[in-house]
Amino acid sequence: MIATQQASTLLAEPKKHYGKLRNYVGGRWVESSSTDVRDIVNPATGEVIAQVPYSTPEEVTEAIQVAKEAFRTWQYEPPVRRARPFFILKHLMEEHFESLARTLVQEMGKTISDARAEMRRAIEEVECACGIPTLMKGYLHDTISPNIDLDVLYVPLGVFFMVPSFNFPALVPLEYLPYAVACGNTYINKPSPIVPISQVRIFELIEQCGFPPGVINLVHGDADVVNTLMEHPDTQGFSFVGSTPVGKMLYAKAAALGKRGQCATGAKNHFVVMPDADLDATVAAILSSFFGAAGQRCLAGSILVPVGDIYEPLVDRLVAAASKMKLGYGMDESVELGPVVTQKAKERIVGYINKGVEQGARLLLDGRGVQVEGYPNGAFVGPTIFDDVTPDMVIAQEEIFGPVACIIRAKDLDEALGMIERSRFGHSAMLFTASGAAARKFQHRATCGNIGINIGVAATQAYATLGGLKESAYGDLHGRSESVLFFTDRKIVIARWS
Repeated sequence: MIATQQASTLLAEPKKHYGKLRNYVGGRWVESSSTDVRDIVNPATGEVIAQVPYSTPEEVTEAIQVAKEAFRTWQYEPPVRRARPFFILKHLMEEHFESLARTLVQEMGKTISDARAEMRRAIEEVECACGIPTLMKGYLHDTISPNIDLDVLYVPLGVFFMVPSFNFPALVPLEYLPYAVACGNTYINKPSPIVPISQVRIFELIEQCGFPPGVINLVHGDADVVNTLMEHPDTQGFSFVGSTPVGKMLYAKAAALGKRGQCATGAKNHFVVMPDADLDATVAAILSSFFGAAGQRCLAGSILVPVGDIYEPLVDRLVAAASKMKLGYGMDESVELGPVVTQKAKERIVGYINKGVEQGARLLLDGRGVQVEGYPNGAFVGPTIFDDVTPDMVIAQEEIFGPVACIIRAKDLDEALGMIERSRFGHSAMLFTASGAAARKFQHRATCGNIGINIGVAATQAYATLGGLKESAYGDLHGRSESVLFFTDRKIVIARWS
């Protein structure tokens, strides 16, 4: 069924220009009165494809008030009724699957295969939230004393909001929004101002699903909008995906204001390769992990750790394979590596590469200055591989968020695990090996929330949760189905009937 739907919409091209984007508040599209309007640029072509307004404090406050008013009745809707509009949304997203994927390519620079994978994951999040009647059910302690029972009820809290990252414009908001709303809360999404178009398109589908006005809202803007949402007394909490400095700051601010916060933050993921690893499978996984989505994933490999004598054959094959990767506009099915999200991001990544060279790392493959035929204005950075990297170098410590691999050799698995333990980040770690003993040791000792064993990208599923330790997460609930606990509180009812 899915394959048929994709094939039937294969040529569904996104618009060339979306005009000035609007907010979605109270069940209707609203023009912002803000005079601060920024261009949205296709990172491959350099062409302006939309304008996004940075909403005023008054517009944000109105969205909060509308969401608060909608909560008064939405919280009392039976969970099965709150889930029904999400069944419709899931159907509509399937129907528009290919067109939505191409919008992702257009605004963020993904390859079309990456974009389709993101849309599939986004739909799975909506699908999972449809099961809210069983996900949020409480429990009963029968007869805790003669004629007395104790019930635990899960109850919604009010207005929540989302501050998503730019790298998964469709998926990230839907890792939280459906669960919050299905649990009985109301919601405000503030898309990334770099890539807001995908969320506008998804909200055009949400508009058709039958949600009461004010239950789900969208407000464009930047940090000023976030501060207004955070500081308003009628918001209960937020979800965030982004850098560690920003996530840490927002989490501290939420705590000071007595609000709930869940923040998925930065990463510096180690990819450990044992001497017994399958070289062909490992190299293919490295290409996907380090260079997929142009390295702009929290799950991306960042530090390659060859153990023992695997180093030479592994690195030789990797450099040869990476040097052949095809760069270009992701709409081309044969392209393997698209641009990074903006020219500013390109400048930052090139700055890190320059810093690595200055500090003595050796470039085996240099992605600076690449030229892509037909796209002279694109924000392209080619696959970049550093050797002779030491743990004290900037490129080994900071999140680059680009297609850059840093190689640090290890004599054995214990030394590799020591590198992971000393990192201030604890997002993901991957091990490639044929040894079950090595794999078991790795999964128990690696100090990261997401572990991959012979998997290059340790991506979780909608019905599970996302891991994150150390400076890779703030808050003890990390999203997806686990968010049911975040978006509800427990009400204890003790009753005597005799």
